[in-house]
Amino acid sequence: MSLRLPPLALLLLASLPTLLQAQTARYALDPVHTRVAFAIDHAGFSQAIGTVSGSEGHLDFDPQDWRSAQVDVQVPLARLDLGDEKWNRAALARNLLDAERHPQAHFVSTAVTPVDAHHARVEGMLTLRGVSRPVTLDVTFNALKRHPLPPFRRTAGFSAVTRISRAAFGIDAWKSLIGDEVELRLEVEATRAPRAGDVQDEAADATSTPATPEPDAPAPKVD
Repeated sequence: MSLRLPPLALLLLASLPTLLQAQTARYALDPVHTRVAFAIDHAGFSQAIGTVSGSEGHLDFDPQDWRSAQVDVQVPLARLDLGDEKWNRAALARNLLDAERHPQAHFVSTAVTPVDAHHARVEGMLTLRGVSRPVTLDVTFNALKRHPLPPFRRTAGFSAVTRISRAAFGIDAWKSLIGDEVELRLEVEATRAPRAGDVQDEAADATSTPATPEPDAPAPKVD
């Protein structure tokens, strides 16, 4: 006996995988409000602090299922700033970051493990100066809500910290002056990529009160 399904049922079955994945959305990193800060020992006198702005990339994220998240980020090393032009040139020179031949640092996540409602450990591969090494970020989930300013995109915010050895990436010059351990701190904002229906959504948002943001996203599930 053959089973005949009406066209509408067939359409629903065909779209089921998409519906099941509907909670995962792609967010594009905001290069203006995403920044990498680093601190490294300066001859035992202090921790030299610098920042890198202009990072780009994307985040696939479902606030209810952190394990499905994926991150791909490129950090433009030419945007490094230690507060002094001579320091900047020295850090970017061939014997250190070698930014002329390796202009970007690149991080790609490989696994995400939730810790609690607002924290997770993100494992991935960091490529720096042409060398790739595993790195684990301790991530804090700050918010996921509609941005209060036009174009009112849904925005996700995170903070993350980790420590790396510069020598592990082949950056081993000036050992008597520069420490080996580098503390990294990332402040990340990412906006949801446009999707079908966003034109109507933005029109509706434009008529609403900008100062009233959406409620925060529900906390992710933790096993």
